Amino acid sequence: MSDCGCPNTSPKTKQICPECGATCIGVGMSTLYHQVRFPENQALITDSYYFCPAKTCSIAYFSNAGNTILKRHLRSYQAIQSDALCYCFDINAEQYLSALKDHQAGSIKAFVIQRTQAGECACEIRNPSGQCCLASFKYLEKSHRDTLI
Repeated sequence: MSDCGCPNTSPKTKQICPECGATCIGVGMSTLYHQVRFPENQALITDSYYFCPAKTCSIAYFSNAGNTILKRHLRSYQAIQSDALCYCFDINAEQYLSALKDHQAGSIKAFVIQRTQAGECACEIRNPSGQCCLASFKYLEKSHRDTLI
């Protein structure tokens, strides 16, 4: 979503994950420096990196030069395992789906939109993909439409 208010500094190039074959979007070095835990973050090599979104894949990031960083080395590892939807405001997919079923999701989504438009999000550093989460809300809604009726 272009009007979300999130900084749009992550590269939009794509590569295929060498482990699982998922399509992966490029991330900026700033995302890596904030996501990778110490001491692994001290050994990061500047390169073009890509985030693998596949929950079952052990690789979090890989580079054009063949460098890999495992998901277990990320600060957000537990959030990834808990199906985080919005890393900035600590909302997971289960919470949002429950709110959708109870017709309470509008206020959650409105809050996230309002905060991001006010520039109060930190997607580039909090979300391991470096991307704004607002599209994820829409995707989750569409993918569970049949079970919510």
